[in-house]
Amino acid sequence: MNGKKILDGEGVERASIRIIHEILERNGGTADLAIIGMRTRGAVLAQRFANKIREIERQDIPVGALDITLYRDDLTEIGPQPLVKGTEIPFDINQKKIVLVDDVLFTGRTVRCALDALVDYGRPACIQLAVLVDRGHRELPIKADYVGKNIPTAADEEVIVSLTETDGTDAVMVKPKGDF
Repeated sequence: MNGKKILDGEGVERASIRIIHEILERNGGTADLAIIGMRTRGAVLAQRFANKIREIERQDIPVGALDITLYRDDLTEIGPQPLVKGTEIPFDINQKKIVLVDDVLFTGRTVRCALDALVDYGRPACIQLAVLVDRGHRELPIKADYVGKNIPTAADEEVIVSLTETDGTDAVMVKPKGDF
């Protein structure tokens, strides 16, 4: 695969820790705080964030995983049988400060789908967005509250996030589209 490594494992860890500290500072700790990750890698990051918050604050916070497949606006384009992985939100989101987590923010369409899905589960006090990578090229007026790394990209490039839990290693790469 041709491409450029933007973050290695240590870089992913540093960016994640920075995001976590910003979340705790902005929210004044963990009171009424919950983290929900968008499947697949956003859910992995959400669990990591919750684990690290437990280490720092010595408190557990609710963590969940959100599948936005059926909320996508391009559902007819991705195939006749989209793979639905399931949403797992084992807590009441009403009046919670929800931090929605994803690996890459691109056009904003995935986040819009996630917002639609979340409000089907209740009415949070607020929803904040945390992303490991913001690559630009927004099509909708969506901005992350917490960003691990801003990576300027060309429209014909892809940002590939690898996480140990799903891919065997932590890294962020930028490569030409379709180049495997």
